[in-house]
Amino acid sequence: MVGNRHRTPISGRGDLGPAGDHPGLVDPEYLRRRDALVALADGHQVGRPSPHVTYRDAEHRLWRTVRAALWPAQEARACSLVLEAREDAPLPADHVPQHREVADGLRQRTGFGFTLAGGMVPNDRFLRSLADGWFHAVQYVRHPAVPLYTPEPDIIHDVCGHGIHLASPWFAGLYRAVGEAATRVRTEEALELLSRVYWFTLEHGVVHERGAVRAYGAALLSSYGELARLHEAELRPFDPAAMGRASYQVTGYQPVRFAVRSTEHLQDVLRGFLDGFDDGTPDRLGLEPEVLRTELWRAPASPVAGAAAEHSPRPGRHAASTTFAMTSSRRTPSGARSPGSPVSSKPRRA
Repeated sequence: MVGNRHRTPISGRGDLGPAGDHPGLVDPEYLRRRDALVALADGHQVGRPSPHVTYRDAEHRLWRTVRAALWPAQEARACSLVLEAREDAPLPADHVPQHREVADGLRQRTGFGFTLAGGMVPNDRFLRSLADGWFHAVQYVRHPAVPLYTPEPDIIHDVCGHGIHLASPWFAGLYRAVGEAATRVRTEEALELLSRVYWFTLEHGVVHERGAVRAYGAALLSSYGELARLHEAELRPFDPAAMGRASYQVTGYQPVRFAVRSTEHLQDVLRGFLDGFDDGTPDRLGLEPEVLRTELWRAPASPVAGAAAEHSPRPGRHAASTTFAMTSSRRTPSGARSPGSPVSSKPRRA
């Protein structure tokens, strides 16, 4: 388990503290608004249009604030393929977009679209939907008191992280390959390994490029703080077996990242892993079933719901991927987060 539990920004100054102290988890007024948007996902079927949301002026201002901070941070720290994809991504500068606004642009470029989620999504639903070109995304916006970090996924993360990826045929091809691998397996252990590899690559992956470590993972692209701290994490080479055993921090800055030598190297090793992925892959990598049933991640506490200081949802759930550092919230099998339920985290999609 990750040693330092206080890796979560809990103020606009960047102070670190327990995830349960983040205002997004304790402010009743904010939680009422967030839960009202989450409730729209109740019973939502994959591929059906997301409902229209009337965003407030304050939420549009927050979008502009975060986007203005992210763009130069990405330019300084993201890899070349990400910056190229960003040029073609349907990302408005002045307002929180509707899912349809983003999805229409993505579909023209790569065939992908957004499908509504309210929190945590089961691994099988989330991962297998990728094969059909559907990415589970939320509609609520983070708490304004900490604009550059949220302890659960929000629309800024989904659009400014995954929206960039899914505008690129190169990245979208990797997402589809993850989904196709998921459709070939039936065991929870295989899906869990696939989820962990997804977490350490398409969410939090880094690449050596132009003499520096550059971000390509969507969680990093939407995290101003994580982009600034890329050099602080322990770097390990791409290794699916090690990813299957590695601990990770869901509610704060990541202590470990897996790096590839180039984007060409990523294409070769990740595609190679996914193309041969089946229910026997964990055994061939020497991963005992118990390893893939053990929760290796930390979840945020929810004082509002009276949760314990640290808790975890059961394995096999993929949370809507996070933002400025990756986190997530509980999802029901229907894709909706139960309003008022304690917030838990697990990479979803991560």
